[in-house]
Amino acid sequence: MENFTPLSALIGGCLIGAAVGVLLWLNGRIAGISGVLGGLLQAEPGERAWRFAFLAGLVLGPLLYVAIEGAAKPLTVTSSLPLLIAGGLLVGFGTRLGNGCTSGHGVCGLARLSGRSLAATVSFFITAALTVFVVRHVLGG
Repeated sequence: MENFTPLSALIGGCLIGAAVGVLLWLNGRIAGISGVLGGLLQAEPGERAWRFAFLAGLVLGPLLYVAIEGAAKPLTVTSSLPLLIAGGLLVGFGTRLGNGCTSGHGVCGLARLSGRSLAATVSFFITAALTVFVVRHVLGG
């Protein structure tokens, strides 16, 4: 862990917790990214504005960070485009299958002591660990 920054991690975690708490308190909504995005695509009138603002914040937040801190650290993607597309589709399928994503279940659901969210989050992490093991050690990637 050469880039471990506990203070920025703590501040980021507090900001995420505050944001999901405020959304639940003021709007009665869970801040699950897949649900926010899916709801934007099929939103009722009056639902689009906050969903769009939430998703815009996800894009604008890192841009604001780069504007304040300077250039972002270079990012190298070593996977092939077909593998990335397949991974994205599988994540989308899993999100539908699990009735939510890691942010909805892992951040919001666990904070509400939801047993269903605990089971979903444990499943997400076990699946992720097994996927990394298979790709790196069985398939040699």
